[in-house]
Amino acid sequence: MKGKIMTRAYGFDEVAIVPGRSSIDPDDVDISGKIGNVVLEIPFLASAMDGVVDENFAAKMGKMGGIAVLNLEGVYTRYSDPKEVLDEIITARPDEVTALIQKIYQEPIKKKLVKKVIETIKSENVPVCVSSTPLRAEDLGEISKNAGADLFCLQVTVLTKHHSSTKNNVLNLERFIKKMEIPIIAGNCVTYEVAYDLMEVGASAILVGVGPGAACTTRGVLGIGVPQVTATMDCALARDEFLKKTKRYVSIITDGGMTHGADIAKAFASGADMVMFGNAFAKAKEAPGRGYHWGMALPHPYLPRGTRIHVGISGSLEEILFGPAKTDDGTQNLVGALKLALSYCGAKNIKEFRRKARMIIAPQIKTEGKIYQKAQKVGMGK
Repeated sequence: MKGKIMTRAYGFDEVAIVPGRSSIDPDDVDISGKIGNVVLEIPFLASAMDGVVDENFAAKMGKMGGIAVLNLEGVYTRYSDPKEVLDEIITARPDEVTALIQKIYQEPIKKKLVKKVIETIKSENVPVCVSSTPLRAEDLGEISKNAGADLFCLQVTVLTKHHSSTKNNVLNLERFIKKMEIPIIAGNCVTYEVAYDLMEVGASAILVGVGPGAACTTRGVLGIGVPQVTATMDCALARDEFLKKTKRYVSIITDGGMTHGADIAKAFASGADMVMFGNAFAKAKEAPGRGYHWGMALPHPYLPRGTRIHVGISGSLEEILFGPAKTDDGTQNLVGALKLALSYCGAKNIKEFRRKARMIIAPQIKTEGKIYQKAQKVGMGK
């Protein structure tokens, strides 16, 4: 097309990590990460989804070295007894669940419940991270800071520095971030330019990903998005060049599209400092959705961009993170898988992994020689 240039972009299933020339014992690998002054032993964030994160899940995740993001615009800040509405969502028929969720999320947010959920998590002596859209960030941010939140996630389908509106007040990102005084995770974005813009206004971390999540339908509804490997690489380049210019390090968090240990390893090889996902955690016994989770843009009153999906319960949060794995599909012992990937590339930590790991385009990486595995999945082989 004259005047248009199209470039090829890549997702997790289209690339592979090449093992290194040397290797290292996985027990000697350090995968810790940092957002602002908050240090995480494992670089995993659980997505701000009501079917994944409640106060109990956040506390358990924190004690295991990661962090779970609680959605301040979800059922936990709208209902004093959210279990009842969760039961309604989980048991609803597929043809009625969207309308039901839209109705449930019309209940006003209560400031006292916002304060309560933050203080409840904080009482467990773990870092507290909460999430809000820009539209409600001023009010919810102030309450969160005063209640003791350690991190605030400013999250919307697409976040930009340059937003305009004739109907709503536009959040001044730079002023908001300075006012909050705690590290701000900002997103979502998928390009070098927007990532750099968000770093310039003071974000401590950037969420990368538009529409890759299992419960998100943004790509189908809007046609908007960039595959995660390419998006992560572009935003990681912005991080590196911003660091050279300012001497300030901003973490890159690949958000969504990861269901197995391989996807997670590829996200880090692409340039991520941390990863955020919900699908794998929704399978935990401790997750409030009991094997169900739904996209947080699903309640939108005019254009829902999410869906409720059933993933089932596969084990405890500890098994999913640390094993021992009871499945052979890479959905458990995610920490062990990441450490082993680093070890095969001879990397002692995430930073070294990003530098040493060589990526190749390999669309057959998951299917080459796997004919019998494929046959078993469709009931043809024994």
